[in-house]
Parts: sequence; C-alpha cells; structure tokens
Amino acid sequence: MKKRWSLQEDVDRSVIGLLSLQLGVKPLLSRILYLRGIKNWDDAKNFFRPELSKLHDPFLMSGMDLAITRIEAAIKNNEKILVYGDYDVDGTTAVALVYSFFKTFYENLDFYIPDRYSEGYGISFQGIDYAHKNDFKLIIALDCGIKSTDKIDYANEKGIDFIICDHHLPGNRLPNAVAVLDPKIEHCKYPFKELSGCGIGYKLIQAYSKRNNLPESDLEQYLDLVAVSIASDIVPIVDENRILAYYGLQVLNNRKRKGFDAILTLAGFNKKLSITDIVFTIAPRINAAGRIASGRTAVELLISDTPEEALNSSEEINISNAERRTLDQNTTKQALSMLEELDDNANKKSTVLYNPEWHKGVVGIVASRLTDKYYRPTVILTSSNGMATGSARSVKDFDVYKALEACSDLLEQYGGHKYAAGLTLKTENVNAFMAKFEMVVSQTIETRLLTPEVEIDAEVRLEDLDAKFLRILKQLAPFGPGNMMPVFLVRGVKDKGFARLVGNNHLKLDIYQDDYKQSFPAIAFNAGDKYEKLLENSSFDICFTVEENEFNGNVSLQLNIKDIKFEYQKTYCPKAFLDKNS
Repeated sequence: MKKRWSLQEDVDRSVIGLLSLQLGVKPLLSRILYLRGIKNWDDAKNFFRPELSKLHDPFLMSGMDLAITRIEAAIKNNEKILVYGDYDVDGTTAVALVYSFFKTFYENLDFYIPDRYSEGYGISFQGIDYAHKNDFKLIIALDCGIKSTDKIDYANEKGIDFIICDHHLPGNRLPNAVAVLDPKIEHCKYPFKELSGCGIGYKLIQAYSKRNNLPESDLEQYLDLVAVSIASDIVPIVDENRILAYYGLQVLNNRKRKGFDAILTLAGFNKKLSITDIVFTIAPRINAAGRIASGRTAVELLISDTPEEALNSSEEINISNAERRTLDQNTTKQALSMLEELDDNANKKSTVLYNPEWHKGVVGIVASRLTDKYYRPTVILTSSNGMATGSARSVKDFDVYKALEACSDLLEQYGGHKYAAGLTLKTENVNAFMAKFEMVVSQTIETRLLTPEVEIDAEVRLEDLDAKFLRILKQLAPFGPGNMMPVFLVRGVKDKGFARLVGNNHLKLDIYQDDYKQSFPAIAFNAGDKYEKLLENSSFDICFTVEENEFNGNVSLQLNIKDIKFEYQKTYCPKAFLDKNS
C-alpha cells in the first residue's frame, strides 16, 4: 500500500530559534520539541522533567466531592462496596488499582468483572442483581457506565448507589448516579480530558487521600497499573498522561508488582520496558483473560500477594493468550477471504463483515488487522445472545464514533472513542447497517484519509544523528500518541550492497550517504516487496525512526524505516528547516 509523506511546514522559525538559544541545542531538536507544543524554557522543563506535584487537583473534576463523601459514608457505616470494571486492560487495571487501595484499610469490599459473553460490555443487570443478592450498597464503576442510564435506574430501585468513573463519550442523558466522574462531560471543568479509565480511578484515590490526609507518596505504587492502561488504551501521552506514564514506567521496571513480574517472566522478557513493550507484551495477555475466559483472572493476577498466586494466574492467562492468538489468526484469514470474494470491495470506503460463528473475544483485534490491511474504517460483527455485536476501528483523523452515531437508528447500543468503539444491533438490521455505514463513511471521509500518512518531523542528513542528538532524543520518551517517536526524512541514501530479506518478509540494509561514509544498520518491516526495486536503484529516499536494537545483551543503533521512495518527488515533502551553522 502506497503511503503519503507529509512534513509539518507551518512552524514559527523565530520561536524555534529562541528555543535553541534557551536550551543550547540545534534547531533540529528545537523543531521536534516545537511540534510537540514546547515553545519555551518552562514548557521544556515540564516536558523533560515531569513532576507528580504538577498533577491537576482531582477535586477540579465534576462530581469528585460527591464521590468521596459517599465513599467516606460507606466506610463509616461499614457498607459493602463493590468495585466494578470492564474486562479489558483499562478496566481490569482500574479495578485492581481502586480495589487494592481501599483494601489496605477497609475489608468490606469486593470486585466484579462482567462476563463478556453472558453480560456484554459495561454495567449489566446481572451484575446489579449480584450486588443486590450479596447486600452491596455502593458500586464504584470504572471504565464504563457513562451511557448505562437504564442500568443505574434499575440499581436505584434496588437501593444500590453508583459512582461512575468513566472516560468514554457521554450520551444525551447522564446516568442518575450519586456521582459521575468523566472529564468529557460538557460541564466538567477538569483541565485534561484524555485520562484513561484507570487514570480516572487514580484521580479517585488521589482525591480520597487528599481529603483524608493520607500521604500521596503512597499512591506511587499504583502508577504501574496506570501506565499499562495508558499504553493499552492508546490515549495521548501528553499533559497528565505523560507524568503518569513517566513515573508508572519507573514503577513497572522495578518489577515490584508480582503479577507483572510473572507475566514478563513467562513471556521471556528481561529488558527495560517501554510503552511499545507494554502494548505488545503485557496488554495482549491481560486482554486474553477477558476475551477467552474471565477478566476476573486478570484482576487476581494484578492484586496477587505472593509469587505463587501470580504464577498460577499468569499461566492460566498464557493459555488463554495462546488460544486467543489461534482464534485471531483463523478469524483474520476468514475475514480476508470474505473480502476477496466481494465484487465491489475495491470501491468501498469502509469494511463491515458479519459472521455469527466468529468468537466475540477477537473481533476487535480482527477489526484492527483489517484496518491496517485496507486502511479504511472497519466494523467486525458476530452473534452473541441473539444479537449482532462487535467492534469498530478507524483510520487516522476519521471519527468512527460519530459515524456510528449517524447510524444509531439501527443500533441498540454503541459507545467508545474516536478511533475505537463497540456496538450491538439486531441481526435483522445487519444488512441495513452495512449499507448505511458505507454511505455515512463515503459522504464524510476525505479521500486523502484512505491513504496511510507518514508524518515526518524533520528532514536530516545522516551526519545529524550524532551522539549528543541521540542522547537528547531518548529523553523525549515515553513515546506514544501525542508524542510519537520522531520520524525523519533523508534523501539520496544508498545501501552498502548487503540488502537482504530476513524473517517474515522484512528488509535489512546498511544505509549511507556519499559525503558521510559512516553507515547505519536499518530494517524495514514487511517491506520485502521493495527488495527487487532496491537492487535496481543506486539511491533512494527513506523516512525512519531511530531506535536502539538490543540483541543478546548488546545494544546498537538502528534505523527503523517506515517507507522507501525510489523516485525523487519534491512535491511529497517541503524542505525542512535546518540551520547547519548552529
């Protein structure tokens, strides 16, 4: 699939120049910082030196005072509290965080994770019935509940109070709960809107600690859970999320939580963790518990008191993950085969597939894979409890939640974010939904959004990648949405003649420029189709990130090539701003 390259051209060179003077760095680095919203010394200090003291006051969040007052009353009256959360990584880490915190000083509480298959996403009537039967008077719902108005009304009839801690987009009516915590509520004045569900849970315990004069330093032990949720739920790593992720990674890399240590040991992972490592090593395993068996196992793993408990839970999760992987591969193959058989597939702006036999636990993963393959908004549906249910994924800059909203007359339930959402509809409405979703996407998506974009931070020469620059570049971490690893463009490079195919269709090269003889090892994943053309061209342009490659304990620099162009096309990228005299 061809990709479009773009370089941010709308920059203020005077601001970049002043920032270079203030920080004592080259304009190349100042440009990278500028593109991340860093315009002066104070911005840079906050970025490079995150401080927990800079976290926002949790009581700025609408409903927080009511939430803490209700929890205090429940503890004073020895009421049973149920900590309730979704079955994915964000939900289970949130439940583990809030449950563990209150469990340190209050015994009369338990946690509940709904079953993906019998109950579905979020708060369920079954879960409320469980709470009523077992005399729970207060439910703290995490990473769900913002659109569960009928469920909360039902709970109120049963004499059960709810505190909603969610980060999804609200509906037209808020649930009638004791307190609703969600920065995305229109009237909420909380200054940061992009917390994860676990992040909302952290603000809850932060507020409780603040109100009850508990040392906030005691909360740092829970930041590993927040970091895992931030990485897994793909929220922007800016503002508070950068602070939480920065310190959460430190806690995570200390390996003090027995559950994470067990996961990483079984996965054979023994190096320092990054956000990417969480996404590809920890998240799939925690998710597998809820997708294949029970999300409760994931919480049990995360709150394990002993290595033995953690190992038992982790082994169970590993089995689920192996089954998930097999289901994922088989379902993806079936889905791709279905698309190949569609006569008009090439002309569509969206993908919607339905197979009642598919496993509900992997439809979200398959939706992501098909989005990567065809690069268009995708919905994958299966059957569950007599309804069609599934997951939607989107491409950059297209709001799939709004697209579902436009189809709401055909849906029984939907919710989520701009790039990922869930939905439920009657099976008899599936064909009508397919047609309407395609119509909505076709009418609203810009054509350019159907071509993957490589956003380039700066044009460089290989000689710019000196030791000082790379040392500072590493300090931009943690990388993720809102602060992606910088992508560079270099023109007219050559391979030393050792280009070769490695692994599963990957391209390995040694890159150099004529006037700078030092070469850089490089890899282009899934780029085997470019091998023959590479042999035919003496020089080419690449865009890439700079990474450290660790193998057998040895660390080396490597260019991770995002795309290769063999034809010189000045139009694809304006000339970058570089001052070689600085």
